[in-house]
Amino acid sequence: MGHYRSNLRDIEFNLFELLERDRLFGTPPFGDLDIDTAKFILREVDRLAREDLAESFEEADRHPPVYDASTRSVTVTPAFAASYKTWLDAEWWRLRVLPELGGTDAPSSLNWALAEFVLGANPALWTYVGVPTAARVIWRHGTDRDKKIAQAAIDNRWGATMVLTEPDAGSDVGAGRTRAVRNDDGTWNIHGVKRFITAGEHDLADNILHLVLARPVGIEGVGGPGTKGLSLFLVPKFHFDPDTGELTGERNGVYATNVEKKMGMNVSTTCEMTLGDDAPARGWLLGEVHNGIAQMFDVIEDARMMVGCKAIATLSSGYLNALDYAKQRVQGADLARMSDKSAPRVTITHHPDVRRSLLTQKAYAEGMRSLLLYTASWQDEIAVRTATGAETALAEAVNDLLLPIVKGYGSERSWVLLGTESLQTFGGSGYLREYPIEQYVRDAKIDAVYEGTTAIQAQDLFFRKIIRDRGRALGHLLGEIRDFASDTDVLGAEKALLSAAVADVEAIVAHMTADVAGSKDNGAQIYRVGLNASRLLYVLGDVVVGWLLLRGAQIAMGALSSGVDPSDASFYEGKVAAARFFAHEVLPLIAAQRAAAVAVDDYVMALDEAAF
Repeated sequence: MGHYRSNLRDIEFNLFELLERDRLFGTPPFGDLDIDTAKFILREVDRLAREDLAESFEEADRHPPVYDASTRSVTVTPAFAASYKTWLDAEWWRLRVLPELGGTDAPSSLNWALAEFVLGANPALWTYVGVPTAARVIWRHGTDRDKKIAQAAIDNRWGATMVLTEPDAGSDVGAGRTRAVRNDDGTWNIHGVKRFITAGEHDLADNILHLVLARPVGIEGVGGPGTKGLSLFLVPKFHFDPDTGELTGERNGVYATNVEKKMGMNVSTTCEMTLGDDAPARGWLLGEVHNGIAQMFDVIEDARMMVGCKAIATLSSGYLNALDYAKQRVQGADLARMSDKSAPRVTITHHPDVRRSLLTQKAYAEGMRSLLLYTASWQDEIAVRTATGAETALAEAVNDLLLPIVKGYGSERSWVLLGTESLQTFGGSGYLREYPIEQYVRDAKIDAVYEGTTAIQAQDLFFRKIIRDRGRALGHLLGEIRDFASDTDVLGAEKALLSAAVADVEAIVAHMTADVAGSKDNGAQIYRVGLNASRLLYVLGDVVVGWLLLRGAQIAMGALSSGVDPSDASFYEGKVAAARFFAHEVLPLIAAQRAAAVAVDDYVMALDEAAF
């Protein structure tokens, strides 16, 4: 059996019991899919991920892609190339492709459920198959010419990348110095160096379409400083006819000049890309409008969902691997008989701290899965409202609020729990390559870094998604949670803890908002906001996860009371246990975070660097 342990039952519970996504199928804009088809697709991708896609996970890590500096090309190990082909040939990725490009309109919640299977089995596959997102962005923002390019990319199954980061700019995208110079024929020559470009070079596709942020020069009124001066360009690895998509065979001047050696995700090529060095790197301006950062944010937001999904998928598989091990590993006597030398040895699931660890992993893995799919359900709402001509502003705002939580909170909690709980369950064996947890931990750390570090997600959450939004989306979300918690007929003690946690979060937000206002007279006060931003990300994530777990527990209790198949009773009992555990073990800690947030002081910023 391969490394990957999926949780199809919990995914179906989230989709069809907790979030009631079954009502979407067969209705606009998802009229081409019925519920039976959706459930078949879930089962089939689950099977494919476990039996086929996961097969090259370890092999690809041990034998990463080979970079040839003389040709500036990359060769991917055959085992991974076979997995890549299997996923492409299965065609399920077309559920993320626009119908105008030959795809099928499917709910975002279904697509991210399918993504969990792929990202849990072999996460790099998703990063190499970036063309559905790229083509969607090109189609929506592009001219007729660009739409033909998007169609060519889909039809020919090209690779696609997002090319933002520069060596000296890092996450400060507005400091980028890559330049774009317009040619007489309407194309542009791009000059610059980009760094940390995922899947920037490989031999898995006939062509790679790079979406490159660059600053136009020599054009009056555009290309100024900061992010607003950036434009988005379509720069292919090989030149092609934009009308037909036919390759000309001529290499474009965009090359991988280095492939990073990393602690994890070894099969995913992380490239330094040099454009226009010894040959022109020609491309087209997307949409013939200089609106690069807004266009690229459509890609970034999808990437942040992907990162959160990857992190959650890995934690879930890590937990289920740890659970399998704990059920088999015999060590020590039961704690109640620890002084009895003749007591029989028991499996470690009998030990209290192992049970604490397993319930911690279960609660977070299942709660963050709910968080991911709950966020996707708002994306469903946007699609439905758009199709019917209804207002989408609130749905868009709530989705925007949740994205940094999915990415930042999801990646941090998953990475920490994989190391401190999942690996620890194995004891010394977890440190060995004999078990997949060692690779999980290495592969998971990047989730807290790429597509915006946790600190960046936290500042985005507070400044853009709360302050700039004037608290509308946050107020709506916390209002839903407060309404749920007010009905104490079921899970009353746990809902009381949830209500208290909501009040604590509101107090932290109010304190940070006051610090923003106070910074107008005392500039240093803004530092306190920065010191509290990550804290807010974590506690808000805990509140939303606690709420979704308790919602699931309430549904599970109803199912148990109405009588369920004995084979399913344990599943529902586990949902109730995980929710109660989280409510009593995690939610009370938010009160301490509130106290720390209110007491935070900017002495940290006044400290001389030498003191560090």
